[in-house]
Amino acid sequence: MTLPSVQRAMPEWLRRYVLHFEAAIEDAVAACAQSLAPGARVLDAGAGEGRYKRWFVRHRYIGADLAIGDPAWSYAGLDVITDLERLPFRDAVFDAALNIVTLEHVREPARVLSELHRTLVPGGSLLLIVPQEWEVHQQPHDYYRYTRFGVAHLLECAGFTDLSIRPVGGYFRLLARRLLNGLQFFRGPLVVPAAVLLVPPALVLPLFERLDRTRSFTLGYVCTARRS
Repeated sequence: MTLPSVQRAMPEWLRRYVLHFEAAIEDAVAACAQSLAPGARVLDAGAGEGRYKRWFVRHRYIGADLAIGDPAWSYAGLDVITDLERLPFRDAVFDAALNIVTLEHVREPARVLSELHRTLVPGGSLLLIVPQEWEVHQQPHDYYRYTRFGVAHLLECAGFTDLSIRPVGGYFRLLARRLLNGLQFFRGPLVVPAAVLLVPPALVLPLFERLDRTRSFTLGYVCTARRS
């Protein structure tokens, strides 16, 4: 049993409750799209299979990716296959940029943020989402994890201002997610008892979130910034 299989079996309200990080990403992308005027130029840097494109039907969306992250993915829908460290766009061409759980997969994150800053118009917005507590994935292209202080430093060095860095959940949501991750280790007749053991506490733990006021234990951060 894998987390994706569990996800497919869930009703939408339960999926958003349990998979809090994914729900936070969707909400942040939706808010970004709603903030933009029709026809705004949007760069999805690290677009993968283009799962966020549907939010930008009123905009001029460009999906860019190096297309090496996951061999199971189809990159056929990309507009541009490119290294994010050397974007093939002129200066100040995009009104907004997305970089969604991608910065951990690039060797030179400072260079990528500098390129995103360069290609944004003055006042253009960046939506950046980065992991802090996350398993190794898309091997071998997985290099970094970020604290709120590290990502703030990178954004400021790239020239971004108006930074907002929000942790997505705290200790109890992190622990709940790790219990669900444990389902992947069980097969055959062990699946049902493992689910009975792991799923109920995973559902209860998020109810204690308010006890973690500092959010030092977190799955990751939703960050927004602007090019000055």
